[in-house]
Amino acid sequence: MSGFETVRGSQVEIAYERHGDAEGWPVVLLHGFPYDPRCYDEVAARLAASGADVVVPYLRGYGPSTYLAPDVPRSGQQAALAGDLCDLITGLALDRPIVAGFDWGGRAACVASMLRPDLVSGLVTVGGYNVHDIAAMATVPDEPVEERRNWYQWYFHSERGRAGLDRNRRALARQLWDEWSPTWSEPPGVFESTAGSFDNPDFVATVVHFYRHRYGLVPGDPVHETDEALIARQPPIAVPSSTRQPTRSRRRRPPRRTSSTSLPWSNTGSSMPVTTCRRRPPSPSPTRSSRSMLDAADAGGLR
Repeated sequence: MSGFETVRGSQVEIAYERHGDAEGWPVVLLHGFPYDPRCYDEVAARLAASGADVVVPYLRGYGPSTYLAPDVPRSGQQAALAGDLCDLITGLALDRPIVAGFDWGGRAACVASMLRPDLVSGLVTVGGYNVHDIAAMATVPDEPVEERRNWYQWYFHSERGRAGLDRNRRALARQLWDEWSPTWSEPPGVFESTAGSFDNPDFVATVVHFYRHRYGLVPGDPVHETDEALIARQPPIAVPSSTRQPTRSRRRRPPRRTSSTSLPWSNTGSSMPVTTCRRRPPSPSPTRSSRSMLDAADAGGLR
C-alpha cells in the first residue's frame, strides 16, 4: 500500500492516491464496500490520460486512512462519509471536482452534492439517488429475494456478525465479490492487493456502524446530527448529475428506487446502463465508467 498521500480532515486523516496532471480538470473517485482504490486503477489511468487530475481516497476505516483521535466515533453513517469527501475537496483545494462513486462511495458523492453543491461541479453515481431514507429502511421490508441477497447486512446487525467480520475479513469480502460479480474474469492479484485495506484497525467498527445506522439501529455521531436531519427530508440534488443504472440479469434485478425520472433530482443529465448488480465496482467495465466521467466533464465545461 504505497504511493499514497494524506490530507487532514475534521475527523479523519484521509489517505488518497493521485493520478494525472495536478493542473487538469479534477475528479474524485470513491469506492464502496468491500473494495478500495484498486477498483479504479484502470479508470483512473484512462481519465489521467484524458487530462484529468484524479484523486482516489481510501474511505474512513479502510487502508491508511485513520481517525484523528480515540474519541472520534467510528461512524460509517452517510453524513460522515460525505463530510470526509468535503474535507478532501477543501483540503486539497480542488476546484469543484466531478465526484463519482458506487455503493458507499456513491452515497458519499450524492450526499456531498446535496449538502455542498458549491463544492461540486458534477455527480456520477451508480444506482440513482444513492441516499439512505433511514426512517423507511428501518420499517419497510424489501422483497424476500432482496432480503436474502442482503444477508451480510443482517449478519452485521449482531455481535456474532461483528466477530465474524473481524475473524474472516478476507473470506467474507471474497464471498461478496463472488456473489456480486459472478462472471467477472478478475485479473490475477486484484483481490490480494485490495484485501490489505481491510486490516485497518477501525475497519470492522466502521463497517458495522454503517450497516446498523442505515436501519436506525444505532445513533449516529452527534457532530453530523444537523446534516442527518437535512438528509432525512430527502432533498433534491441540484448539481448536474449522471446515473449509471443496473440492468436486469439472471442474477439480480434492478433496485427499486433508481429511476432518475422518479427521484428528487433537480438537474439530471443522462442515464447510462451498466450490466450486473449495483454493487459491482468499475473495474470490470472501465470503458463505460471512464466515459461517464468524461461526459460529465464535457457537460460541465471542464475540458
